[in-house]
Amino acid sequence: MSEHPIQGLMTTAMESLKEMIDVNTIIGDPVETPDGSVILTVSKVGFGFAAGGSEFNMNGKSGQSGSNGSGGGQQGQQSGPKHPFGGGSGGGVSITPIAFLIVNSHGVKMLHLDESTHLLEKILDVAPAAVEKIQNMLKKNDKKDSSSHNGQHYGQKQDLDL
Repeated sequence: MSEHPIQGLMTTAMESLKEMIDVNTIIGDPVETPDGSVILTVSKVGFGFAAGGSEFNMNGKSGQSGSNGSGGGQQGQQSGPKHPFGGGSGGGVSITPIAFLIVNSHGVKMLHLDESTHLLEKILDVAPAAVEKIQNMLKKNDKKDSSSHNGQHYGQKQDLDL
């Protein structure tokens, strides 16, 4: 089965895009600073690709020679008319840096370039300290409650239906 012309267009475009992209496109090459920190860029990569084509009729021409269509052609070749083909393809790549990953002796830090991106990350960083403060407050309240009772007995609490 012969290859259709659109396959060649798509193959060429996809191979060209493949040559441009590798792992270092998303996570950049490391850059070492004089203080020993290593900085890596983190990027967002977007692709777009389109291809199309059409075969056109030859305005009533049959493309055959001779009166019966068998004279002048070689054995084993296609005897029908060959339609002209027109097509095109295109692609695009968008590379946008979104953060820097900083690794140093103090630890690993992600520095986002978009302010709204790191809101959830900040919440997750603060959560352990917030939970610890709440636990300490509850422990203090429990100690105050147990010392203020001094053996006094209160009646059972009843739930009121409103």
